[in-house]
Amino acid sequence: MGFLLGAVTSPVVRGRVEEELSPECREFLYMGTPPTGLEVQSVKYICQVYKSKPRYVTLYSVVDHIPIYSAYTFKRTDGELCVDVPWMYEPQLSTSSETNEMQPFPTSYKHLSFEDAQAVLEDYTNAIHYQRGTLNPEEHQNDLDDKASTYTLTNVVPMVPDVNNRVWHEQEQVVRQRLNNYCLGKAYIVTGVTTMGRMIRRENMDRIAVPTYLWSAYCCTEYDHNAPFDERYKLPSFAHYGLNQEENNEVVEITVPNLKDFLKRTLFVNQNFQIFVGDCMPSSGQTY
Repeated sequence: MGFLLGAVTSPVVRGRVEEELSPECREFLYMGTPPTGLEVQSVKYICQVYKSKPRYVTLYSVVDHIPIYSAYTFKRTDGELCVDVPWMYEPQLSTSSETNEMQPFPTSYKHLSFEDAQAVLEDYTNAIHYQRGTLNPEEHQNDLDDKASTYTLTNVVPMVPDVNNRVWHEQEQVVRQRLNNYCLGKAYIVTGVTTMGRMIRRENMDRIAVPTYLWSAYCCTEYDHNAPFDERYKLPSFAHYGLNQEENNEVVEITVPNLKDFLKRTLFVNQNFQIFVGDCMPSSGQTY
């Protein structure tokens, strides 16, 4: 299934689970445009709203119960972590909810009210080989509310512990430091997954798809042209990917066009697949 993204006529902030992205949610996307050419079924856009403010965008699979990607703007940050933030879910994925934003899991709830369309905490309880790994990591946000908004299961995929705690985490810090030091304007990041190799089961039912690969790309067209060469050639854009398994999971850093080629072999995309408009190349004559 491809996505036809027409103009949204109403500027009113309304339901956050959307067929097409509203203007205030397109602000998290380079040139207001989400990745194109994806051919994945049963997905919904979520404008991730926390405390009445849009925070980032997720394309979520209501069948595999994981995000296909989360897209966000990077904030200069020292990488500090939140504490005591409850895990949240998205009410509107399953019901017509009065609230338009993510909510903490209640202490008791009827699973059938929303677990058909999304992951719940119990899905991860006995998944001893996997941890909850966020696609939009709090270390890439600075405001405490922005950090807290990453604690929703609609931003989470199952990661093996070595990837979540070491390999992928270390690369997130590399990107954080690079953009902190050399990105002078706004940086856009899209982090996603590839085809799923297996499912986490609960009560004899397939519940959560386990991604085979993780991938991420950033775009910062306004950057320090005097940065050291070993960093400057990774601007305005660069990318990386890695296997979501205990062995052979080293992260590979590559250009955005090369990541596109890789994903065309491992993800359900067509020949029009694009992460950033024009691969995040500044228009001719644009200087900083």
